[in-house]
Amino acid sequence: MNIGVVFPQTEFGNDPIAIRDYAQTAEAVGFSHVLAYDHVIGANPNRPGGWQGPYTVDTPFHEPFVLFSFMAAVTRTIGFASGIIILPQRQTVLVAKQTSTLDVLCSGRLRLGIGLGWNWVEYEALNQDFHNRGRYMEEQIAVLRQLWTQPLVNFTGRWHSIPDAGIKPLPVQQPIPIWFGGHATAALQRCARLGDGWMPNYRTAEEARPAIEQLERGLAQAGRPRDRFGIEARLSYGDGNPDTWQALMRDWQAAGATHFSVNTMGHGFGAPAAHIDALRRFAAATGVTPRS
Repeated sequence: MNIGVVFPQTEFGNDPIAIRDYAQTAEAVGFSHVLAYDHVIGANPNRPGGWQGPYTVDTPFHEPFVLFSFMAAVTRTIGFASGIIILPQRQTVLVAKQTSTLDVLCSGRLRLGIGLGWNWVEYEALNQDFHNRGRYMEEQIAVLRQLWTQPLVNFTGRWHSIPDAGIKPLPVQQPIPIWFGGHATAALQRCARLGDGWMPNYRTAEEARPAIEQLERGLAQAGRPRDRFGIEARLSYGDGNPDTWQALMRDWQAAGATHFSVNTMGHGFGAPAAHIDALRRFAAATGVTPRS
């Protein structure tokens, strides 16, 4: 079983030694991967018109590719998953280059989780169109996979034009796995057609069941085998009750989950050491063991 951790972006702080200790502890106790959220810029909640988003300019986020590069240098086996990179607000060819380099430097330990996002202020600040982001992302995926697997690419699309050029180094994984976030019907259809896995944000498998059934219908329609498609469930640390964790994991496994990630944010851990101790407690209680 693949059980990972959600790096507690908004609560962990900026001490590189603490970030090193977090990654090394997660690896040492046996977690399979670190997942990190992505936001590039935050809005002022007092801006004209107000702001309703859950994150603001005061919410800290480390850039995932840079964060993972740092963690890769101080670990050997633990994987890295973006959960999720908001792909349409980023330059596609640059993402291909960044992820390829990261995959080389971490020896093929990367999964690229992607999504459309909801923060129109972020799109505006990055000079991207918020309104065509679904169609744009589909073309981005085609571009990424060609750049990751071909030394020279000729691509002409609606938004991209690559005139007989390529990136080097190519990634270890060809292509790097692409997992999707999102719960909307269009997102699930896109995931079933184009994704290697899905990263839902439901609290329980029962809540996710209609979406999972819709996803499985989409996979069947696309002629894609269900057993080659992953689902990563997000587990809240909650009140620290191992029985609750075990029950949630059993339910998610029965629903088809292949991966888990435990989130320690929002549970009163006021210092990096408290988050790290929570990882140890979760690992001990759920049977996470060091990998050889």
